[in-house]
Amino acid sequence: MEISEQELRALVREAIARHTGQLASPRATEASPLVFHAHASHTRFTLPASEDGQCVIEPAVRCNHCGYCLSYGH
Repeated sequence: MEISEQELRALVREAIARHTGQLASPRATEASPLVFHAHASHTRFTLPASEDGQCVIEPAVRCNHCGYCLSYGH
């Protein structure tokens, strides 16, 4: 089954409208931006940098700035 690019775009717009609870506007020429709601597990804490450059989680190794100590670990 072949589908044109225009038909595919219309299907995607309808699916997004159903998912977000918005009604699709047939006259809309520009798509509205999607809103991202961050989850609490993505939050980063403020933590002072280690003066000696050692990892806060594993003091035996040097900090590689992975961010694990700044988050809930997810």
